[in-house]
Amino acid sequence: MIKIVGILIVLGSVLGGYVLSGGHIMAIVQPFEVLIIGGAAFGAFLQSNPASTTKRVLKKSLQMFGSRINKALYLDVLKMLYEVLNKSRREGMMAIEADIEEPNASAIFSKYPAILKDEQMTAFVCDYLRILSSGNMAPHEFEGLFEMELESLKADLERPPRAVNQVADALPGFGIVAAVLGIVVTMAMLGEAEQNAIGQHVGAALVGTFLGILAAYGFTGPLAASLAHDAAEELNLYEAIKATLVASSSGMPPSMAVEFGRKVLLPGNRPSFVELEQAVRGG
Repeated sequence: MIKIVGILIVLGSVLGGYVLSGGHIMAIVQPFEVLIIGGAAFGAFLQSNPASTTKRVLKKSLQMFGSRINKALYLDVLKMLYEVLNKSRREGMMAIEADIEEPNASAIFSKYPAILKDEQMTAFVCDYLRILSSGNMAPHEFEGLFEMELESLKADLERPPRAVNQVADALPGFGIVAAVLGIVVTMAMLGEAEQNAIGQHVGAALVGTFLGILAAYGFTGPLAASLAHDAAEELNLYEAIKATLVASSSGMPPSMAVEFGRKVLLPGNRPSFVELEQAVRGG
């Protein structure tokens, strides 16, 4: 919701100030300028990135208007880990084999549809629970494996914001391209058109520069920053999973292991000690 408010404020401030200063809205409605800038930017984006990144950017851009990474998800992840670890502690590691082999059919995982919906996170948790249940890896080796995967995961999560940021950097340049093309058209009309028509074409050309800069700093740049924040929060959740499972592999009881995970979470949406305790006791 706050992002929609931000977009409305940008549009309202720019267009409101323009109209109040005597400008006419129709003078900046230039579909051909939009076609040049938007088409060139999208084409450059497709050239710069693999198809998988393009799909992820589109998917994550739509998710920016919601709140996928929040305190409720943090609590769900910690509660799920607590239940799995508690079951393994009471009944033995073999007792959770069915849960981690088929999480969609698991009585524990099925309580948390938000986690199951994220196939990558579900696979991440199950892979490390599988390794933990084998009992063949020392805690420091277990943690080292986590570190290596988190490095590659970090690079992967940073691809969408980096790709969008490249588009934001290019948009002012494409705005200049649109403006230059508009001036070329205007120069070709000299001597053939009335002075008023020439003035309109010059104004339309300048709109290209305006649109490129506005799109870069008013919308695309903030989208890239928002995607970067989302990537950082998602990575932080994986780090909390790591902290919990590493603590468990070191012999910590489930209640203490999830506390290790809680302390790793970013303060903004981190549940309190009491909230986590109530959640795991209630689960």
